[in-house]
Amino acid sequence: MVHSSDPHVGNDMDGRVALVTGGSRGIGLAAARDLGHRGATVVIVGRDPERAVTAATGLCEEGIDAVGFGCDVGDPDQVGSLVQRLGPLSAVDVLVLSAGVMSSRASKTLRTDAVEWSDVLRTNLDGAFLPISAFVPGMVERRQGRVIAVSACLGRFSGPGTSGGLAPYRVSKAGLNALVKNLAAELLQGRRGVLVDAMCPNHCRTDMGGPDAPRSAEEGAETIIWLATRHATGPDGQPVPTGLLWEDRQVVPW
Repeated sequence: MVHSSDPHVGNDMDGRVALVTGGSRGIGLAAARDLGHRGATVVIVGRDPERAVTAATGLCEEGIDAVGFGCDVGDPDQVGSLVQRLGPLSAVDVLVLSAGVMSSRASKTLRTDAVEWSDVLRTNLDGAFLPISAFVPGMVERRQGRVIAVSACLGRFSGPGTSGGLAPYRVSKAGLNALVKNLAAELLQGRRGVLVDAMCPNHCRTDMGGPDAPRSAEEGAETIIWLATRHATGPDGQPVPTGLLWEDRQVVPW
């Protein structure tokens, strides 16, 4: 569990609802666990209903208030149904967008096909837009909320993203960064009470990252927790920076 020494970050999440897409494993599950240990009620959302429920059950055994739901977050009908199924829990305070898939190693722009392109963009980009559309309007109405999208270094076209290859994945993550930046601007850069940010977890030991990656899933999730628990204003009383891509609590260009 991560504990912050930053006085402008809160640890008390009692009474808050945190919904984590892609939350049944990896970085999403690590973030869900930490938010739960801070007192949040955690909603685990995964494409596989059984896996989502199993993950939530495991968190409950750790003393966390957690529930699991199956939902394909790239499907507008399923996301709409999820809102109804959640009932009071649809008043989400923290939305972590961690659902994602990788494209095949050979998927250069001229080698990928329409099916792979559509599948990756549907999960990585539509799978963020649809939950945002479903849950962020309530945050705006309540003037309180945090949205954190899990991006990737490969989506940074300022450097790591310029070497080509993995076209659907790279473009989907760059699109996710743009979605975050655009939404934050529309919400007046936090002045409506909602902070919207993307983060890069770096290379982590997950199903996607493989067993030899240098970071644990918990280390990858640390910036998610920092963003989820930040106060909306800094020590000067001004809104904190938002609409950005962060890595290890630092802004990185994309």
